[in-house]
Amino acid sequence: MSQELAAIRKRARLLAKGRYFEDFEVDQVFEHHWGRTLTEADSVLFTTLTLSYNPIHFNAETAQEQGHERLVVHPNLLFLTVFGLSVEDLSENGGPFLGVEELTFHRPVLVGETVRARSRARTARRSDSHPGMGIVGWHTEGLVGGEVVVDFVRTNFVRTAGAPGVL
Repeated sequence: MSQELAAIRKRARLLAKGRYFEDFEVDQVFEHHWGRTLTEADSVLFTTLTLSYNPIHFNAETAQEQGHERLVVHPNLLFLTVFGLSVEDLSENGGPFLGVEELTFHRPVLVGETVRARSRARTARRSDSHPGMGIVGWHTEGLVGGEVVVDFVRTNFVRTAGAPGVL
């Protein structure tokens, strides 16, 4: 290793990311930043990559014949986008994902619409079987404007402060 690289590594500092179990309280609300405008390219590429060939997601004429102004965003793309928007605030610190329940799509989202996400902590308890871990459940909503277009409940293991980095 060169002296220059050794000097860089010596100066490098690991930046902590994400929250620990102790950082969550029941009913705590997170307004996730950024948001994401879902584009025609997103919709067409997602349907192609997932072999999900419902033409309302990639054929504008068919979407219009079905009563939509524009292409409809694939619902799984919508769900995964909203889920992804929540990761930095909720689960970036790591810990196994335990599942999604109560997934509900409230209305179709059209390409060009911007979705934002908000989550509320529903449950938080220490794990009986995995020391150094807690289990947190959140209710997450995907919104276009102020309208909820998708919502779900998800649960993760979350490390406690000072716990080792491996489950």
